[in-house]
Amino acid sequence: MSAQRYLRKGYEAYLAYVINTKEVEKKVESVSVVCKFADVFLEELLGLPPVRKVEFGIDLIPGTAPISIAPYRMAPAEVKELKSQLQELTDKGFVRPSFSPWGTPVLFVKKKDGSMRLCVDYRQLNKVTIKNKYPLPRIDDLFDQLKGATWFSKIDLRSGYYQLRVKESDVPKTSFRTRYAHYEFLVMPFGLTNAPAVFMDLMNRIFQPYLDKFVVVFIDDILIYSKDETEHAEHLMIVLQTLKNKQLYAKFSKSDGIRVDPSKISAIVDWKPPKNVTEVRSFLGLAGYYRRFVNGFSIIAAPMTSLLQKNVKFEWTKKCQQSFEELKKLLTEAPVLVQPESGKEFVVYSDASRNGLGCVLMQEGKVVAYASRRLKSHERNYPTHDLELAAIVFALKIWRHYLYGEKCRVYTDHKSLKYLMSQKDLNLRQRRWLELLKDYELVIDYHPGKANVVADALSRKLLFALRAMNTRLKVSDDGSILAELRARPMFLQEICEAQKNDQDLQAKRKQCEADTGSDFRISSDDCLMFKN
Repeated sequence: MSAQRYLRKGYEAYLAYVINTKEVEKKVESVSVVCKFADVFLEELLGLPPVRKVEFGIDLIPGTAPISIAPYRMAPAEVKELKSQLQELTDKGFVRPSFSPWGTPVLFVKKKDGSMRLCVDYRQLNKVTIKNKYPLPRIDDLFDQLKGATWFSKIDLRSGYYQLRVKESDVPKTSFRTRYAHYEFLVMPFGLTNAPAVFMDLMNRIFQPYLDKFVVVFIDDILIYSKDETEHAEHLMIVLQTLKNKQLYAKFSKSDGIRVDPSKISAIVDWKPPKNVTEVRSFLGLAGYYRRFVNGFSIIAAPMTSLLQKNVKFEWTKKCQQSFEELKKLLTEAPVLVQPESGKEFVVYSDASRNGLGCVLMQEGKVVAYASRRLKSHERNYPTHDLELAAIVFALKIWRHYLYGEKCRVYTDHKSLKYLMSQKDLNLRQRRWLELLKDYELVIDYHPGKANVVADALSRKLLFALRAMNTRLKVSDDGSILAELRARPMFLQEICEAQKNDQDLQAKRKQCEADTGSDFRISSDDCLMFKN
């Protein structure tokens, strides 16, 4: 055996004893309080929901004509699955045969468990739908209410959208075309642009008496919070009784605790002392984005910066170590959070390389947050188109609490992604991601790679540091490293300095300051910019 050869050569050996530690899943009947409401936790919805005060409507831009698109071609396995799922939806009363002039194709998206989910491609309908402006709260704002609470329960509604009816007059607009027949939804389907806002309206009305007291709702998720166990039992009973009275049904599943995300500072805290010039450059490269928040950054970093000079021998001195530790301490305590405002357009710059994904979240020219992660092994085989799309999906997932329900413009340096929303021939991976994109009110635009400075740096330069950290152990499922800041790339800083020495631009600056109708504006970085 190869193990014996290694032992003979003097290698260290470890004996591992592996046992199955799979927990026995709890049942509704075995959980206190919940056991009294077993009829709220159904394995599946049994039929049409009751008529509610809130119903889903589809208001169209005036003058819109019915949209009808031919069905997509399907593989034999998909055809078989289509027939099965259509029968299930019909049996439950969720869909019915349709004679509507509207018609949208369907496609399948593979779920994580390998099963197939039927999705209706409502992209064209969403384009002509008047957007519902009902406000969706930011998750971090909702969590501000939890101060002082120590007991939590989270409830997910079962197929929440299917528990809300579509207005009878708007049912024909939901119709979809298959090779078997033409169908239309009687319940709110997934993929429609106003679905999150309407469902949020329903949940707020139902739980209005308890909001800001012991209940937080976000679309189809309910969080109950309390100060002690006795109080929590009372609160949980009130919520479950409300669900029962309103005939809303939930999933019974194990919940997760709420904790502060350590990844926001782990990129700095867990950094080991550099062992060569490349590692010094990596650390200073990441830390440099925070420099405007740390008083005397350059002075503190000087011992390490000197190691980057040419013809200087690398020697990690006591002063270098002190500089390193001091910077880590200051960077993790610096007030680097820049909070965005709801209702104003967000801008995402995304980029991908063969090492990793990088993205930057901005609002009104200010950087709100950035994120990056290295590629997983299977992602290294993606074609460039899919890799760049993966960067966009990564950004939307990680900043969902900012972007969900908000207008968003995504810039990528891969030109063909600009036409993704109108593309017909999609592979399974692209179909799955497109379903996620349809949940957001976004526009994808092309932006040359050279102009996408920060995202490009995150996907390429900083990945050396991420690789070094992740060799220690697996920190998280996706290896994400997050930090929120306002960044000022060196290239932009150089442009600003050069502007001050340009007489023509100085004249333009004076026009801006005098507000005499100039085509320019002065940005928050004190740079002269063209007006958008």
